Amino acid sequence: MTTDVLERDPRLIVQEQGLRGMGRAFVTRIRNGELGSLPVIIGLILIWAIFQADTGNFISPSNLNNLAVDISYGGLISLGIVMVLLLGEIDLSVGSMSGLCAAITAVLNVQHGWNPWLAILVAVLAGAALGAFQGFVFSAFTVPSFVVTLAGLLAFLGLQLKVLGKTGTINFPFGGTISNLTNYHFSDAIGYLFAIIGVVLFALSMAAKALQQRRAGLPAQPWTVIAAGTLGVAIVLFVSVWELNRSLGVPLALVIFLGFVLLFAVITTRTQYGRHVFAVGGNIEAARRAGVQTRMVQITVFSIAGAMAAIGGVMSASYVDSASQSTGGSDLLLYTIAAAVIGGTSLFGGRGSAWSALLGWLVIGSIYQGMFLIGLQSDAQYLVIGGVLLAAAIIDALSRRGRAGRGRA
Repeated sequence: MTTDVLERDPRLIVQEQGLRGMGRAFVTRIRNGELGSLPVIIGLILIWAIFQADTGNFISPSNLNNLAVDISYGGLISLGIVMVLLLGEIDLSVGSMSGLCAAITAVLNVQHGWNPWLAILVAVLAGAALGAFQGFVFSAFTVPSFVVTLAGLLAFLGLQLKVLGKTGTINFPFGGTISNLTNYHFSDAIGYLFAIIGVVLFALSMAAKALQQRRAGLPAQPWTVIAAGTLGVAIVLFVSVWELNRSLGVPLALVIFLGFVLLFAVITTRTQYGRHVFAVGGNIEAARRAGVQTRMVQITVFSIAGAMAAIGGVMSASYVDSASQSTGGSDLLLYTIAAAVIGGTSLFGGRGSAWSALLGWLVIGSIYQGMFLIGLQSDAQYLVIGGVLLAAAIIDALSRRGRAGRGRA
């Protein structure tokens, strides 16, 4: 394969050669350091294969159902972390923020009798406001985000204890609205309906993008490639629903998580705001000179991270049917950041996607579930997940070096 072919736009290769060109385009992206989600997908396949071979029931319907619920609340928080990482920054407060907002929800709903949805809305607005405040301090006073959010971590933890009061724990009614967020499962028919909707949305999205590119005179994916991709998505979705239906059905928690993943995927790839986030993370000075309101982007991103931490906190409290002093604590913060990085979002800013949160949590959740099934203790779990995180960071650095060598960093 000649160098001139490797340096061409991969979309042109696919457009000219169809399915055969997909292989050449794939090689082109790898040579240019555009690894995308490939390393984490390969890693996930290996993890599942190893644990299935060792336990014999890792890919059982009941275990997959548990995995789907387990990754939901942390995944929602990681979506906010992905947005912050796209700026090249970090938010260390999301763990205690989630605990605080879960406490606010519990106090308003249980102790004051508020409608659960109204209590959740207030908690999410509180998270967004506190996140915006952190973003303002970071942007206006150029205080490192590490320091600002570390202060927030401590302050929100204190507020959480204050809101919960002397009891320290507030239980939600079992079977109530908040409890059902992670305990409700859809019927088999509804599960397949979600799969159909997912396939249709994917096909329409790919077709609309191709038509838009063709109208603009840009290289676009051939219809055969779009059809093949749609078939692949259909197989994954229908097999997943079939497996989940063999247990309790598709969990509401998973639907909520995937819904937010799709929302953030649209925001980051199909809106002007998303392009501004990538621009600020890639080169803030260049973005400022191009007319991007960099300060507003920074404030809103931290506000989004706060809101997602609040939603994740409510889901976390739903998972255990209570809000307590431990909600949002322990290793939740570490895992939410690790998941975003493991999933493929760059630590250097400007590169990543909403799907990073899903893929990263699938890796972490799979390791946790697999080690639990084979009886390994927490020390081994931390060692393995720490090693995976280090490997992801090294791959990110090497990929960035490769792109820089080809003028694509």
